[in-house]
Amino acid sequence: MLLLAAAFLVAFVLLLYMVSPLISPKPLKLAGAHVVVTGGSSGIGKCIAIECFKQAAFITLVARDESKLVQAKKEIEKYAINDKQVVLCISVDVSKDYRQVENVIKQAQEKLGPVDMLVNCAGTSIAGNFEEIEIDRFQRLMEVNYLGSVYPSRAVISTMKERRMGRIVFVSSQAGQLGLFGYTAYSPTKFALRGLAEALQMEVKPYNVYVTVAYPPDTDTPGFAEENKSKPLETKLISETSSLCQADQVAKVIVKDAVVSMLG
Repeated sequence: MLLLAAAFLVAFVLLLYMVSPLISPKPLKLAGAHVVVTGGSSGIGKCIAIECFKQAAFITLVARDESKLVQAKKEIEKYAINDKQVVLCISVDVSKDYRQVENVIKQAQEKLGPVDMLVNCAGTSIAGNFEEIEIDRFQRLMEVNYLGSVYPSRAVISTMKERRMGRIVFVSSQAGQLGLFGYTAYSPTKFALRGLAEALQMEVKPYNVYVTVAYPPDTDTPGFAEENKSKPLETKLISETSSLCQADQVAKVIVKDAVVSMLG
């Protein structure tokens, strides 16, 4: 009987998952939407914020460096579609303290309304031979690249489910699909995002909340330039087999995929 009950429960969950798009579908439109971008002060994150702002979204930028946030805010505001749009900046380390991140999200929602789309773009990288990377760097990368996405996602998910509307984007890496020489500290943190995203999508799809994962290739950003300083020769040779992408082009694809998936 227990096996039968378990089989029935599994069948019910799978059925709910398959028909869930029919449950109160509320497609996301960026015009007027509140988009939170972590790691939004530079690189791909800033370009994602710009792309969303160009489509009349309201933006909350989250990053650690206040001076970079202020500069990014000025750059983004140049692309305003109307005089009602707002760029809100909040300085916090999204990888350190969940309660702090939760409070930051509450502040943002009090000022700009519920979060319609969260883009987890905060991340860092280091390349080097396994035995030469300082052991504490393995922990730090996991905190930033993985927990730095878990915490903001956890802070927005309940409201998204209540509203039956929302979008969560995880920015992984091509190194999150395939382990590469020199990325023993970095690749596992990006692999972890895929597992999180796939499991979370199963839970939230019935609530019209959708999750996407982006796997950008090498992209011309300040972070990539910093990473290059410690890359082993083998890693550089692998990178040189493909061209370097521009952050604004990567951002356009990420935003398009998020919105199209939401509509689809």
